[in-house]
Amino acid sequence: MSDLKRAQAREQAYERGLYPRPLNEGRSRNMQANRRTNTKPEVALRSALHRLGYRYRKDLRLDLNGVKVRPDIVFTARKIAIFVDGCFWHVCPQHGRQPTTNEWYWSPKLQRNMDRDQRVNAVLSEAGWQVVRLWEHEPLASAVETVVAVLNRGSEHVSDVI
Repeated sequence: MSDLKRAQAREQAYERGLYPRPLNEGRSRNMQANRRTNTKPEVALRSALHRLGYRYRKDLRLDLNGVKVRPDIVFTARKIAIFVDGCFWHVCPQHGRQPTTNEWYWSPKLQRNMDRDQRVNAVLSEAGWQVVRLWEHEPLASAVETVVAVLNRGSEHVSDVI
């Protein structure tokens, strides 16, 4: 999509009240820079797992019972799906916070994200997949330990494995 078309679509969305206008250009650039894949915590975890000799698929789309799922890291043969969730986007109980600006937009959006996470967990579990959700703030060593434990079928991290 060209920059002009993107700008026109964004303007139409603002006019229809679908999205709030950014407070300033800096905030707009900041939000546009957020990535869906290849976040720093995700890349660090993948690199550490690769160094340990584990091979996986990244951002692999799974179509399960009509639901499209894209785990960050996928061990297809073992049917293990790993998600590295951002504290803001997935409402981390430790670091997540309620937005104070444009709350009318952000609160429902964040709730939809949490609902989608639960739906994805359920669909994957019903299809025989093991789901591991890690928070972006979790130390790399701890995240690697959790994933390796699940891969070795000896996970003691009940709260991390769904």
